[in-house]
Amino acid sequence: MATIDVASGPRDYGNKVTAVEPGGVEFIPLEERHGSPIQLLWTWASPNLEFATVFVGAIGTLFFGLSFWQAASAIVVGNLLGSLTHGYLSTMGPRTGLPQMVAARSAFGFFGNAIPAGLNAVMAGIGWFAVNSVSGALALNALTHMPKVLCLLIVVGVQVVIAFIGHNMIHVWERFAFPVLAIIFLIAVICVFGKSHVGAPGGGGGFGGWMVLVSASFGYAAGWNPYASDYTRYFRPDTSRVKVFVYAALGIFASCVILELAGAAAVTAGADPFFGNPTAAFTDLMPTAIGKLTLLAIAVGAVSANVLNIYSGAMAFLALEIKLPSHIRRAITAGVFGVIGFFVAWSGLHDAGAKYENFLLVIAYWVAPWLGVILTDRFLRRGTPSEGTMVTRGYANWAGPIAFVVSTVVSVWLFCDQTKYVGPVPTHFTNVGDLTPVVGFLMAAVIYAVLFKPLAAPVPPTPAVVPSDA
Repeated sequence: MATIDVASGPRDYGNKVTAVEPGGVEFIPLEERHGSPIQLLWTWASPNLEFATVFVGAIGTLFFGLSFWQAASAIVVGNLLGSLTHGYLSTMGPRTGLPQMVAARSAFGFFGNAIPAGLNAVMAGIGWFAVNSVSGALALNALTHMPKVLCLLIVVGVQVVIAFIGHNMIHVWERFAFPVLAIIFLIAVICVFGKSHVGAPGGGGGFGGWMVLVSASFGYAAGWNPYASDYTRYFRPDTSRVKVFVYAALGIFASCVILELAGAAAVTAGADPFFGNPTAAFTDLMPTAIGKLTLLAIAVGAVSANVLNIYSGAMAFLALEIKLPSHIRRAITAGVFGVIGFFVAWSGLHDAGAKYENFLLVIAYWVAPWLGVILTDRFLRRGTPSEGTMVTRGYANWAGPIAFVVSTVVSVWLFCDQTKYVGPVPTHFTNVGDLTPVVGFLMAAVIYAVLFKPLAAPVPPTPAVVPSDA
């Protein structure tokens, strides 16, 4: 019978917090399973209680000319879609015991999975890492007036240490950060809304601007989707799927919507977060003491976001099967990503606003087709154990890579609506907006469904150590 590699290293990891996590992307053995679904609430809420989330809402009212209520509806729709898919993907962790980018081999095959895994490694370990490090460093700079580079070094250093230690330390950090961040940001949001003018008319953004904000909001929420089962794979296989789904989705949705609405409201109050120090522009709307606390919360929130980005970026990189010593390869990868991310963030300390908008849309451009492939694969394989497709070296399913690449290229080519490139559709129909993620998702799902039978190899035997109902 087929077998599967399991995480190596000291046993009884579930009772340790400061011990460096053993193994990398291997299957988590049943005796090492621990944790409760409730922890997903703060594990996914804390990372979004930071200024990068506020930025998303500010984009809608300032850059796209939407009224507050137009922006609010786009924010709710985009985040709802990204949160629902996140909740579903989180349920895969307890059943498979595998990280998200390893479980994705079912849809992409062993070698074809290198395309989305490589993209996720770059976007998470370097792209998102840089975005959040910049907001955290700018907040610390505004609070302490220390040099920006020194602030960046401090923020990056804390992030790398926590991510280096691994899974249990990350969950503990998010748990203790959550009440602090939630209380401070709740007070900050109340202050912002107290000075806002939510009934003010917009600048004529129309459906096009609304659609772009939906895409940006979706891109922000769904940007966490490729990490989902990384933080549930230690749960026991019999863990309630409903609870996993609800807590993971709620953590993303509630935190993102509340702070993005605050960002949209801040613009109506006169804040302009695209020039100078963006975090200072936001906190200037508050009393001095609350503003300083919010700056501190922004720095802590940036760390909360980036420990996930570094850790999951390392998971995605290791899913490429790069050969490193098994007991230290995840920790080494996390450290390397931290160093690279620091230099990328350093280069982004200026003109952060415009770069961030483009980055959000790029995230949505690739995550939407990836989701189209993943969700269609799960639908087509429903009721059939497919663990062998995820852990068998050399398993082939070229339907996934073809659907992903074709749908991504075609949707971007035809529907992209960014400053540096505008596709034929928004060029000729200026009120359409950026439909790239919608088209990419639907096209990927259809292409994968058509190619699945002729191109997906038969399911290999289920490895003995994986529960048969996975």
